[in-house]
Amino acid sequence: MAKICLCLTAKTIAADLEILARNRSCIDIAELRVDCLAPDERFLIRNFPEQAGLPVILTIRREKDGGNFAEGEASRIRLLAQGLAFAQADRRKNFAYVDLEEDLNVPSLEEAARTFGTRIIRSAHCFNGVGGDMPGKLRSLRRTGDEIAKIAVQARGTADALALVRAAREARDMDKIFLCMGHYGVFTRILTEKLGSQISYTSADEEGVPQAAPGQLCPRDLAELYRFRGIGPETKVFGVLGHPLRVTNSPKFFNTVFALEAANAVYVPFPTDSLKDFMALADELGLSGVSVTVPYKEAILDYLGSMSEDVGRIGACNTISRGPRGWEGTNTDMRGFSDSLLAFIGALAGGQGAETARPRRIGFPAARKPAGPPSNLKGRKVTVIGAGGAARAVAAELYRLGARALILNRTPAKARNLAAPYKFRWGGLNERGMDQMERFSDIIIQTTPAGMEGDPGRDPLETYPFSGKEIVMDLVYQPDRTPFLRRAEAASCPVLNGYDMFIRQARYQYTQFFKRDFPADLLARVNI
Repeated sequence: MAKICLCLTAKTIAADLEILARNRSCIDIAELRVDCLAPDERFLIRNFPEQAGLPVILTIRREKDGGNFAEGEASRIRLLAQGLAFAQADRRKNFAYVDLEEDLNVPSLEEAARTFGTRIIRSAHCFNGVGGDMPGKLRSLRRTGDEIAKIAVQARGTADALALVRAAREARDMDKIFLCMGHYGVFTRILTEKLGSQISYTSADEEGVPQAAPGQLCPRDLAELYRFRGIGPETKVFGVLGHPLRVTNSPKFFNTVFALEAANAVYVPFPTDSLKDFMALADELGLSGVSVTVPYKEAILDYLGSMSEDVGRIGACNTISRGPRGWEGTNTDMRGFSDSLLAFIGALAGGQGAETARPRRIGFPAARKPAGPPSNLKGRKVTVIGAGGAARAVAAELYRLGARALILNRTPAKARNLAAPYKFRWGGLNERGMDQMERFSDIIIQTTPAGMEGDPGRDPLETYPFSGKEIVMDLVYQPDRTPFLRRAEAASCPVLNGYDMFIRQARYQYTQFFKRDFPADLLARVNI
């Protein structure tokens, strides 16, 4: 079974042991990164395995391999020898593994390791993506059959991650560790066992503790959120697709639900720069279902074997699942949006004040039994900011519910194309567009990523003067209040962020994935 390894990168042995103690329940082994230790601390490494009380990898990573050791090979070899010296009969007091790079050729070190049961990890680090014959490289790394071959690739995009997964499949019969460093390879750190790799490396999520390598998760998330130790060949894999995908609560929602149900399933983030490469990766991994987010809600239609009537009508899809004719596409944003907005309007009609205590679900009243939601939006005049996939779902629901709307977008032609089927008004995010808003300001709905975490400070309507009478909704929910929403709230507008919509549409996605209704009793227990 694949193991969770905590990389220890503090400057002192004592600090590493404290970090280890705080994370012990979530890990199986540790890696002592001697190159991160202060120079005088490096002489104390020999007793570390006994102090740690669990199997430890001895690693002294050079700068050219992504580490910190700069003193030269002779010094590094002496430190490696010191770590392996004076081996004891009780192997628990020795290093369980030693990481030796592919170009390091010191037979005495290798012989010392094998004599006392320290297993050699023969490693290669590729910082320019996948190149050449990767399956062949995996096989050629090992000098003897008892070594573990390790390849760590800095993924430049989804194509590199796909190539590494294919290489691992071709080398399925050998002991190996393989992973993609960086944002595009996070799934390789979660699906380690399913992919035939032996170790997933993690870093402590603590202030002042440097991450050992880009893209590493913290051990607690890997062990508890993703339930790493329960992932096996029969585990169903779901995920969320997007770019850059640095802000999403979907893994927390679905993995929490899966844990409460004790389901043999996991939900994984897939940052993707190429939809074509991702769809090939989805087949390689046998994904069961995928949530689709920015910017792929429209492009995904080209890969569907069948689609719901709503998807065909609006040209946007946020959920795909396996079906008899390939990928089936649906759109849960539509109902998630309208259910949330109507419930909010109903709550306001009940005369209840807006809740501010809960940080995520901004806007809903504190009372738990608000007035019933209206059944339509007839007579309401609405402005929609944006013309992407989320705006398509919003516009379709506004039309279904009888609202009159104005679509504004930075590219007016896109606003025109979205507005045309519904005979809505349209315009650009300019002075002329703002002037039109005076006649469409009962409700204002912001559908773009503007203001999302990682894109701070943006307000797509920064020159619009809120009167305090508008109902204002922003589909972004991280941060809780975007600059746009904060400005509306300061003008005394009732405001609603996208958290409630997110939860509602995720429940509909669950139904699409599993062909059954979301269990009502679970909702109160999903605290994310």
